Amino acid sequence: MNNSKIWLSSPHMGGTEQKYVQDAFDTNWVAPLGPNVNGFETDLENYLGEKSFIGALSSGTAAIHLGLILLDVKQGDEVICQTMTFSASANPIMYQGAIPIFVDSELETWNICPVSLEKAIVDRISNGNTPKAIIAVHLYGMPYKVDEIHAVAAKYDIPVLEDSAEALGSHYKNKKCGTFGDIAALSFNGNKIITTSGGGAIVTQNKETKEKAVFLSTQARDNATHYQHSEVGYNYRMSNICAGIGRGQMEILDAHIQLRRKMHQFYAEYFANIEGVVVLKEIDNDYFSNHWLSAIIIDPEKTGGKTREDLRMAFDEKNIESRPLWKPMHLQPIFEKYPYYGGEVSESLFENGLCLPSGSNLTDEDRSRIKDVLDIFFK
Repeated sequence: MNNSKIWLSSPHMGGTEQKYVQDAFDTNWVAPLGPNVNGFETDLENYLGEKSFIGALSSGTAAIHLGLILLDVKQGDEVICQTMTFSASANPIMYQGAIPIFVDSELETWNICPVSLEKAIVDRISNGNTPKAIIAVHLYGMPYKVDEIHAVAAKYDIPVLEDSAEALGSHYKNKKCGTFGDIAALSFNGNKIITTSGGGAIVTQNKETKEKAVFLSTQARDNATHYQHSEVGYNYRMSNICAGIGRGQMEILDAHIQLRRKMHQFYAEYFANIEGVVVLKEIDNDYFSNHWLSAIIIDPEKTGGKTREDLRMAFDEKNIESRPLWKPMHLQPIFEKYPYYGGEVSESLFENGLCLPSGSNLTDEDRSRIKDVLDIFFK
């Protein structure tokens, strides 16, 4: 039997990427600008819809960093951040010398809790520190509670930086994720729904803000015949070669979303009758997740003592990758000294949650191998 590695989420090429990359070589556009960069930005703008102005960057982290700069976050400012996320959501706060304020999740989407969010804002204001921005994340492709979160943000006039790194193709009330925030970030890392090898994008609501982001991402070079700089700049622009990969990937984005959702359905059907296992799924028809990663919670009290870690090790023994959910930021050594608001939802998710193999390139044989492990483990 085939025992090759089944990865959690590996790159999946569509076949046309090389055409765009070859064109970059043929025309000698091997630089952090060029026709593929422009074309990739246009492809993304057309995909996300109206009022989306996009700058292609070197990473999603760069997009969040520039987003904070454009929202005028400076040293000593406070920025609220969803605690249940990857560190790339929070690290740029530190780049700016700002102070992260972490907020717990709710159990329906696993994303930032609107109740805890408002409690955090009220308390910070009472201490004389109105937060400068809110970073909300669409975890594993699941939209956060958009209406509730943005209602709280609007009530206190705080901008939202939407971390949509994992949610390209997801939508809420038929509006694409990446279009809700004052500024949003996308990621095209190798494990994402589509990839540019490494890369990301900043999504803005007007042309002027996009142009400012691009200016900052190219070392903030002033409009002069010589190299002149009046602001601190960054080397954050995407290369024309990586953008070529992205152009090819855009051609198969919707097809790959459907394949990810097919994997989610595979797990949803399998675990429907397994006591003590809950699959992350949409609350109702307002939510549409790309199911970038399918994830479960295991309750050992209902599974006869079988834990998340037991299942992870069972997969590992069969050369199948699975991974615990993100460890909350407020529990990380680098961030544990900063304020945290909420209960123990995110901590419980981390202790009991597991991400399962979810790639769009998984085969029927892969699913059969996954099912065999689950059958032995649970039955």
